[in-house]
Amino acid sequence: MRVAVDGMGGDNAPVVEVAGAVAAAREFGIAVTLVGNSDVLHQELAKHDCNGLDISVVHASEVVGMHDSASDAIRRKKDSSIRIAFELVKEGKADAVVSAGNSGATMAAGMFLLGRLKGIDRPAIATIFPTLRGRTLILDVGGNVDCKPQQLVQFAVMGEVYAKYFMDVKSPKVGLLSNGEEESKGNELTRESHALLRGVPFYIGYMEGRDVFSGAVDVVVCDGFVGNVVLKISEGLAEAVGKMLKDEIKQSFLSMVGYLFVRRAFKNFRKKVDYSEYGGAPLLGINGVGMICHGGSSVKAIKNAIRFAHEYARKGVNQKMAEKVHQYITVSKQQKEDSKNHAVG
Repeated sequence: MRVAVDGMGGDNAPVVEVAGAVAAAREFGIAVTLVGNSDVLHQELAKHDCNGLDISVVHASEVVGMHDSASDAIRRKKDSSIRIAFELVKEGKADAVVSAGNSGATMAAGMFLLGRLKGIDRPAIATIFPTLRGRTLILDVGGNVDCKPQQLVQFAVMGEVYAKYFMDVKSPKVGLLSNGEEESKGNELTRESHALLRGVPFYIGYMEGRDVFSGAVDVVVCDGFVGNVVLKISEGLAEAVGKMLKDEIKQSFLSMVGYLFVRRAFKNFRKKVDYSEYGGAPLLGINGVGMICHGGSSVKAIKNAIRFAHEYARKGVNQKMAEKVHQYITVSKQQKEDSKNHAVG
């Protein structure tokens, strides 16, 4: 399997993308295609020892900037690195795309060129959070600011499949993020979504924000506005806590001595909350594999995003997701028909 990497996306492109691709090819044996200005990419590759590595370059003359309109970028910049990367997947020349560029353009390119899975209205951006019990998947974290109840239901189904077949959770539990656990809580969107999800085997009901990191559920569902706020607050909190602890340790000699005995624990903690361990956020719902990375991604983040994208494609998660969505739609239609017949009777 081959992973196409948008070599011109991100704040530090193409340095980070090339180094991440080389690291992924060397450490995991993954075949990588870098997409972008071929002269620039070859110059950057020349700085690395690529002997024996399966790394190729496909030229793209344009770049989608972070401030470009997503839809305009796809329509007007037809030779952009992100669009060409998805075209490689469409043509069967690659199996997944990784990009640290404009996330809106990445999502738009995935939808426009690969289409959506049958039964999915809008793709969702999902990300993995560390918890007290392991890991939790949250979606959507920014793909769709305004959602309809049926779309949150689709997110729940996709999240359950991803947790089961990619995160290896035997029986995933899915919760709907709200401002309280009581039936009376929530807004119109969450209440209608809750009503649609009621009775779905893997759905456990409402959950509060404080439960995100408890590990009470394996999948947290919310609209993209709420999810993005949760994501950014969590990233900011992890960074602030790390700096606060560092400042406190420097306050006294005893604290610094004590740190020597617990530094391994601190190192493990930093690893758990480091987004680069996961690399990127999968774009669930497109008829293919797309991984969206942070604009300021490190080499480690790009390397791991390539690894996760490769594994996602290898496990065939999308096929299982399509089957589950179809199953849910079929059951829902039957339930509505039974309810209608019962009312008539």
